[in-house]
Amino acid sequence: MTIQKTYTASIHKEIDLYVATCVEVGTVSQGNSLEEALENLKEATELYLEEFPQASFSPTFITTFSTEIYA
Repeated sequence: MTIQKTYTASIHKEIDLYVATCVEVGTVSQGNSLEEALENLKEATELYLEEFPQASFSPTFITTFSTEIYA
């Protein structure tokens, strides 16, 4: 039996690659485009969850914050 779950991806651009992180699971992947990074993250997360099934998930809270930086 398979079930469908929705996860949150955080994606940022480094010098020449996009880096994608699954917020709930902690898996990370990369790609040359946003689409490739997201597809690679999906695959990495599926493989991780096959090996380490998650019985339950607690809610994930996403927020932003500001801080001072010195340039």
